[in-house]
Amino acid sequence: MKMPRGLEDRIPDSQKRRMRKGMYILPSLFTAANIGAGYYAITQTLQGTPVDFRAFNAAALAIGIAVLADGLDGFVARMTNTTSDFGRELDSLADVITFGVAPALLAFRWGFSWLELSDFGKSVLQSRIENLGLIATFIFLVAGASRLARFNIQLNPQPSNPGRSDRKYFVGMPIPAGAGVIAATVHMVSGHPITFWWLSCVWLALLFMVAFLMVSTWRFYSLKGLNMRDRHPFWVLVLICGIIYAVATFSQWLLITFALFYMLSGIFTRVSYSFRRRPSPPSPPTYKEASPSQ
Repeated sequence: MKMPRGLEDRIPDSQKRRMRKGMYILPSLFTAANIGAGYYAITQTLQGTPVDFRAFNAAALAIGIAVLADGLDGFVARMTNTTSDFGRELDSLADVITFGVAPALLAFRWGFSWLELSDFGKSVLQSRIENLGLIATFIFLVAGASRLARFNIQLNPQPSNPGRSDRKYFVGMPIPAGAGVIAATVHMVSGHPITFWWLSCVWLALLFMVAFLMVSTWRFYSLKGLNMRDRHPFWVLVLICGIIYAVATFSQWLLITFALFYMLSGIFTRVSYSFRRRPSPPSPPTYKEASPSQ
């Protein structure tokens, strides 16, 4: 709520500075919640087993809550005009923990550590799958950290497949979305770990794909252009409340649907842009004019 102009003028400058400093605490609280959710996800992942698989599900839910807190962090900072260099750096460090380390550890423990193989060849095949899982999760972590570093240093990044000029896009899939794919997949099966080697291979391919999309220059839609200060029809509020209720009731299937839809949207826009972009027509050939003597 904006303070009346007459009342604002009567507030001493020292009190205004104290109020301004106090506002910076609000977005930082959401960042702290982001870090706390990531730390909780790590502890639950380490406790998860095929018997106590609910710990994996708890870790996935914690990452999902962190995605919400991360979105509210930036939203509150923009709404209250309290963005700062300190807040951006703190948010990036929090994202490395919550959306890099936590989902990478969850992806490895849940997808590669509990394979049921026959005694013959178990040590060899399981060892190779686990090693590939370590490589895939490490690449996911490095790709996410690189994505954050590139986001911090670029002032006006442009995707390789530009979209409409009046809309905002991410260049590469954001790391919270990549972590959301992992968390939504684990939550879809209520935390039951993968025990079949061929499912681990599918999981391996998905991790490599997510890592590639994060470091790519493909465009992904951004909700930062949504201005909540503007007036909106009443049905928008009803729609938002309906989505919240549906996610709370059918979270297992809706969250994985949202996560995969967002991931595939970047692939679809890149492929469609490649088909729409046509090569420039060749220049017409030049003919030498015949001389009169010919």
